[in-house]
Amino acid sequence: MEERAERLALYIIENKSTVRAAARKFGISKSTVHKDISERLPQFNRGLYLQVKEVLDVNKAQRHIRGGIATRKKYRGA
Repeated sequence: MEERAERLALYIIENKSTVRAAARKFGISKSTVHKDISERLPQFNRGLYLQVKEVLDVNKAQRHIRGGIATRKKYRGA
């Protein structure tokens, strides 16, 4: 599990990925990604956790914008 948490964190950092995209890439659930990143990773690699947390905080701040774009596409038929 530690190795998976590290691989997830590195993937998210390198690709500026969302939890959802990382879950899709690794074939696991969003809740598993979240648990690995937020609970397991800080216990054994605090530095990597802080790096991935920065990316996820940016994603969280921007999610309302992405949601608005998706809704616009849905109703415009684009």
